[in-house]
Amino acid sequence: MKKEMVNEATAPPESRLPEEEAMIEIVDMHKWFGDFHVLKGVDLTVKKQERIVICGPSGSGKSTLIRCINRLEEHQRGRIVVDGIELTNNLKNIERIRQEVGMVFQHFNLFPHLTILENLALGPIYVRKTPRKEAEELAMHFLEKVHIAEQALKYPGQLSGGQQQRVAIARSLCMSPKVMLFDEPTSALDPEMIKEVLDVMIDLAREGMTMIVVTHEMGFAKSVAHRVLFMDFGRIVEGNTPEEFFKNPKHERTKLFLSQILH
Repeated sequence: MKKEMVNEATAPPESRLPEEEAMIEIVDMHKWFGDFHVLKGVDLTVKKQERIVICGPSGSGKSTLIRCINRLEEHQRGRIVVDGIELTNNLKNIERIRQEVGMVFQHFNLFPHLTILENLALGPIYVRKTPRKEAEELAMHFLEKVHIAEQALKYPGQLSGGQQQRVAIARSLCMSPKVMLFDEPTSALDPEMIKEVLDVMIDLAREGMTMIVVTHEMGFAKSVAHRVLFMDFGRIVEGNTPEEFFKNPKHERTKLFLSQILH
C-alpha cells in the first residue's frame, strides 16, 4: 500500500512539532539516482538547537540525505522545509536556504590559491555583501573560535588536515548559519587530527547550534547528540537517545552494525 504523505491536513496534532520549534521537516522524501532508489520515504523533524548524529553502513543514504537539505542533491518526491521555507525548484528559496545552512564535507574544499583569511571572507563579501574590512574581522573572529587565528595569512596547502577542516568549519560559521551539516568531517583525517576537529564541533554544540552530523565517531555521538539515527538501504531504521540507542538497540540490523563498530 502506498504510504500517504503527511501534511498539515492529515497529520494528527501530536505527530507534528509546533512550527516555531521545527528547524527542518522532511516528509516522505524520496531520491533516485537513475534507477537506484537511494532514499525511500524518509521522515525526519529536527528541532531548533537539536543535535542529530546519523550513522549506518556505506551506501545507506546518509550523505545523500543531508545533501538534499541544502539542494546539493535534488529530491524527487516528498517535502523538505528548512526554517519555514520549502525546498522546491524555486531558485530564490534554494538561495535563501543555502544562506541559512552551513555544510562541512569530508574534504575541505578550500581555495588553494587564497589565504585562509581570504577563503573565509569570500562568502560574506560576495553572498551577504559584507564590506571587506568587516568580513575580514568576522573571519578572524571565527578563526579564533576554532583556535587557528595564527594561520590566517597562510595558504591551505601549508596546513595539516585537521587545521584545514577547522578552517572549513570557520568558513561556514562566517555565513551565520542557523543549521550546520557535517558529512563525515573526520573520515579523511589521521587519527591524531580527529580530536581537534571534534573538540571544535563539541564547542559548537554547547553554544546551541542546530547540527546534523554523519559520522562513525560514536564517542562524539554519545557525548553530544540528542538523538542518534541509524540508516540502512535508504531508510531511517531506528532513532533514539544516545543512551537507549547504544544500550538497548531495537532493530536487528542496528544491533549487527553496532557489534561491528563498537569494540
